[in-house]
Amino acid sequence: MKLKILYDNEAKAGFRSGWGFSCLVGENLLFDTGADLETLLFNMRRLNVKLDRIDKIFFSHEHGDHIGGFQIVGLLGEVEAFVLRSFSKRFKRALSSYTNVRLREVSKPQEISTGMFTTGEQGFFIKEQSLIVKTDRGISVITGCSHPGLEKILRFASRFGNVYGVVGGFHGFRKLEALRGVKLIVPCHCTVRKREILTLYPDSSVRCSAGCKIEV
Repeated sequence: MKLKILYDNEAKAGFRSGWGFSCLVGENLLFDTGADLETLLFNMRRLNVKLDRIDKIFFSHEHGDHIGGFQIVGLLGEVEAFVLRSFSKRFKRALSSYTNVRLREVSKPQEISTGMFTTGEQGFFIKEQSLIVKTDRGISVITGCSHPGLEKILRFASRFGNVYGVVGGFHGFRKLEALRGVKLIVPCHCTVRKREILTLYPDSSVRCSAGCKIEV
């Protein structure tokens, strides 16, 4: 399965960068929406993303750099929006105001599509959900900012199978040894120790930027 990075702090030539994160999983699931709709749409057009194929949006957590472009739902057909039950009523009302949106409130781990699972709500001060994708290579974990702790997310995800890859924001993740054995490491967005991870795992890590495509 292919991921397309739609929004990131860094960008390939011809794409726009911005503080935030978003990626397309396969052809139909949009993970987060970055900080603004204009940048998100610009990069989508550059990557030839077909809006009419997107029927699911997965919001990792309720921070502006991950939900800022949520108005994209108004450009889609019928779409399921997966949010944590603990998200604010204001944001859930904003999503529900679009008649094409079916709001799916999540608290526990569950399958949201064939071979795709949410970890359910994790963390204490900042609630977050991550996406688990099953492929022939194993499972890949897609994270927004990893506020609950990347090592905890990976440990939980390993219940679903062997962890092949992890893509997304790792935030202040320090236990870099937890990445040993992971075949695909793509630190994006808010990862504080990005350079160190790329240096420590040169054979398995990939630099993240808006416009890049990643096979998981």
